[in-house]
Amino acid sequence: MITVDEIKRVLPHRYPMLLVDRVTELVPGERARGLKAVTCNEPWYEGMPDTASEEDYHYPWTVLIESWCHVAGVLVAWDRPNPDVREGKAMLLGGITDAEFHRPVVPGDVVEHHVRLARQVGETFVFEGESLVGKETVLTIGRLTMTMRPAADLDAPPVTASPATASPVTGPTGPTDLPVAAPPVPDPPVPDPL
Repeated sequence: MITVDEIKRVLPHRYPMLLVDRVTELVPGERARGLKAVTCNEPWYEGMPDTASEEDYHYPWTVLIESWCHVAGVLVAWDRPNPDVREGKAMLLGGITDAEFHRPVVPGDVVEHHVRLARQVGETFVFEGESLVGKETVLTIGRLTMTMRPAADLDAPPVTASPATASPVTGPTGPTDLPVAAPPVPDPPVPDPL
């Protein structure tokens, strides 16, 4: 069993975004299971009025997926912990497909995330799995892609070609020193209909 102090040595997440309380199973390179106990004291419920209904307390779906991803992160980073995203390699979410929400999660539920590594290509990982409350499936993930990249690459300024170093463009009278592409023009603001 991997407790929260050990999870914090592997993942950079901290309150309020450390969304896994315990990892109950870890088979490196294969699968992991983790627990998230949902309580009414979480920040997304702050300011909830006394008249709020049970529906108002549905755990945010995006946060539930993020919690599932934290278990995937422990599976990937267990043997190479990186609690400081400014150094080493950073975990980047590539995308999710075929995510299905089966029933809302509410305070008092203990969610068990099941994560399976379906494929690995270099530093890119493809996961699948589900989340359960008791024996009831609340979330299914068909595919989630995560990649590891050097943190230093994420701090580097974007690479852009200046007109002086841009490739010449051939015009009707021969090469010119025009840049290859003009910078994008932002969309005009959309007026508020209210």
